[in-house]
Amino acid sequence: MAGPNGADYPDRFWEETRMKIGFVGLGNMGLPMAANLLAAGHTLTVWNRTEAKAAPLKAKGAKVAATPAEAARGAEAVFSMLADDAAVGSAVFGKEGIQAGMSPGALHVSSSTISVALSEKLAEAHASAGQRYVAAPVFGRPAAAESKQLWVVAAGPKQDVERCRPLLEALGRGLTVLGENAPAANVVKLSGNFLIASMMEALAESFALTRKSGIEPKAFLDVFQSVFARSPIFETYAQLIAEEKYSPAGFKLKLGLKDMELVLGAARGAEVPMPLASLVKDQFLGGVAQGHGDLDWSALGALVAERAGLKRGT
Repeated sequence: MAGPNGADYPDRFWEETRMKIGFVGLGNMGLPMAANLLAAGHTLTVWNRTEAKAAPLKAKGAKVAATPAEAARGAEAVFSMLADDAAVGSAVFGKEGIQAGMSPGALHVSSSTISVALSEKLAEAHASAGQRYVAAPVFGRPAAAESKQLWVVAAGPKQDVERCRPLLEALGRGLTVLGENAPAANVVKLSGNFLIASMMEALAESFALTRKSGIEPKAFLDVFQSVFARSPIFETYAQLIAEEKYSPAGFKLKLGLKDMELVLGAARGAEVPMPLASLVKDQFLGGVAQGHGDLDWSALGALVAERAGLKRGT
């Protein structure tokens, strides 16, 4: 395997060395992910639109860059963890973007939930500049990021995935490699988010029905946890809906809308009808239209309860 200067290194090299990393985007997910890379002993330069969010990392030895290009300059690998396609495009392209700062042979690891089309564009743009690209979105909420319990799905050229494997493994409890076509990781991430959104819709409807039938949410939650819960994700969202804890948001409802639109875009491109995805997208759209876009996306529970004539806390 080729090392940072083109020399051949054994596979164990990337597990034993410490890398110079750039990290762009320090939101609810990016900040703990960057902190875990720093804790693993890597040298870190970070950028965030709101510089104050970098303070905890700066206190632990990270450098703070003025632009995404500066964060990428001289780095062997640059992570991006941003909210949507527009934020990623703004941070990657242009004279102050990640691509402008990356050296030939350097690696961009995109962990953002983005469209398949943008992932394809990133792969092509980096390849044309002699740079490397791996798509590596993650499953998990901020608490999972903090406790290194994320699940990472990665795709890209085999050598590049192996090159950043120690970094990806430092972020979570597991890694699934999905082949050499980078956008495949984005398809899997979007499909997974669709499953979560569909699950929340079913939970929301079940809790609304039982509540309106006079059954305490805690009682139905107990049944759910005893009979149905086998996944921390499923159980977490059931508890949020049962207890109506939609703030602070681990993942905002308006971002759920964005993800469902991306799912449907991918489905159109693959000519796959997804009527349930359309339904869930409209649910999120209704929530945003009612001013609930900054609540957690599990606030589907509140939207369904409201249509059922139920009031919060009853």
